[in-house]
Amino acid sequence: MRRLRWWDLAAVAVTAVTALINLRQPPYGPEEWGTWIVLGAFLVFYAAYARWFIPGSGPGAPMGHFIVIAMVFAAIIGFGCAFEPAFAIMQTFIYPFLWFTAPSTRSAIASNLLIAFALAVGYALLDGPGDILSGVPTALFSVGFSIALGLWITRIAEYGDERGRLLDELQTAQGQLAVMHRDSGVLEERGRLAREIHDTIAQSLTGLVMVAQRAGNRLEPIEGVAAASARGDVELIEQMAREALTEARGLVASLTPVESEAGLADALRRLATSFERETGVRVSVTADADALDRELEVVLLRCAQEGLANVRKHAHAGHATIEITAGPAEVVLVVRDDGVGPAGAVPGEGGFGLAGMRDRVALVGGEFAFGPGESGGTVLRVVVPRTDAAAPTATPPTPALPSPTSTATPATEENPA
Repeated sequence: MRRLRWWDLAAVAVTAVTALINLRQPPYGPEEWGTWIVLGAFLVFYAAYARWFIPGSGPGAPMGHFIVIAMVFAAIIGFGCAFEPAFAIMQTFIYPFLWFTAPSTRSAIASNLLIAFALAVGYALLDGPGDILSGVPTALFSVGFSIALGLWITRIAEYGDERGRLLDELQTAQGQLAVMHRDSGVLEERGRLAREIHDTIAQSLTGLVMVAQRAGNRLEPIEGVAAASARGDVELIEQMAREALTEARGLVASLTPVESEAGLADALRRLATSFERETGVRVSVTADADALDRELEVVLLRCAQEGLANVRKHAHAGHATIEITAGPAEVVLVVRDDGVGPAGAVPGEGGFGLAGMRDRVALVGGEFAFGPGESGGTVLRVVVPRTDAAAPTATPPTPALPSPTSTATPATEENPA
């Protein structure tokens, strides 16, 4: 808007100067009606049409509109010089205006030559066709200076645009680098926290389980109500310690990152192998999921971990399956088991596992379903919209795929299977 006001001020100023010169020269202005008509035409055309194509106040001048502006300005300066030679002062406004609104350098040069030709014709009409050469030097000097200055300023503007583009690319690269450093720091902190939990809480709970087992062995030869009560307390301590140890191991597994080259299918197979070794429940994996975004892979792996964690705690199953099907628009994860189903879960074992999974899926725009299967057992179904990993080449990298070495999570929701 400020740029537009400066152009308005320049148009008014050059018109005022031309009018003052016309008033001071014989025959002292008011009788030179042609000059006043041309001046009025210039102001009206500029205010009603030309000014709206100044870059910054509108979309700029397309080629068709620019041709109209150049031809009208050429006619104005030609007819103006035919009435009053001082009308050539209009060049100080018209030449820069054409350079500023031209859609290309070639069109700006062509319009400058058109103005110079109109200026020479105006001088010829003023002094007669025989004296056309008297206006040629002035026209040539003006257009030469305008083209030289315009090309120089254009080159400076192009250099500035190039520097601006490089600056934007640099800032984008710096932003991506900052995200990479942040993600690297997050992964390092997650790994450190996992090691701390493993080396402190998990080891303490392991020792507590061993102490409870040893105390129970020592109580076996002792008879009596007090001994039976103490034996029950020790068994309860051992059970609680085992459950806490399972939760701690699950937390370590959820925090520990692995190599970013590992794909979702390999991670799920390692998850199934680890779960089968720990629980004895057979797990089969069918994964058709190539070229998925890393963040989407993390979500699906976390959901599979939570599904198997529910199988471990509540389902009493002998077999479980993990199926992933990737379509063109969405990816579907299904975790099934042949256990007792949601209705057979132990009441009161509430937690945040399924609630956290629901929130995680919602963050990526997916859907979550949990319930009994058609032939028994429990079915966990997660549907998330697909994003191709190859498409967002300029986006910052996402964290590495988490470790699937354990399936337990800190807590699960009430009545899962």
